[in-house]
Amino acid sequence: MSLTPHQIELIQDSFAKVVPIADTAAAVFYGRLFEIAPQVKPLFKGDMSLQGAKLMATLGLVVAGLNDLSKIVPAAESLARKHVAYGVKDEHYAPVGAALIWTLERGLGPDFTPETKDAWGEAYGILSSVMIAAAAKAPVAAE
Repeated sequence: MSLTPHQIELIQDSFAKVVPIADTAAAVFYGRLFEIAPQVKPLFKGDMSLQGAKLMATLGLVVAGLNDLSKIVPAAESLARKHVAYGVKDEHYAPVGAALIWTLERGLGPDFTPETKDAWGEAYGILSSVMIAAAAKAPVAAE
């Protein structure tokens, strides 16, 4: 469970280009997520601009912490347990990853090279696996 230094650099450099357009990127992300996985839309009950800000802040912390995954894994596990309470299920992680990659492709254009896309995919795969495993140990949300 690790990324190469080059993969980390690709992710961090590409995310730095997203930061100035964070609000737009978050809106595009959620628009795409709800398009490909409409079943998750009812899980979002609050102000979507606030939700977008939380998403971008969380992504920023994760991206900054990629050099030492052991420091961000506990936070990812805690987030996963909170998501269980909101009704998030294992099968929701794949469309979230797809919406993230799609958003980065649209936002970064030619700067989102195949190598950068692979690095993001690898990072998302690692973190979503950690989160799914943590969620499996969390109390089940009331239906």
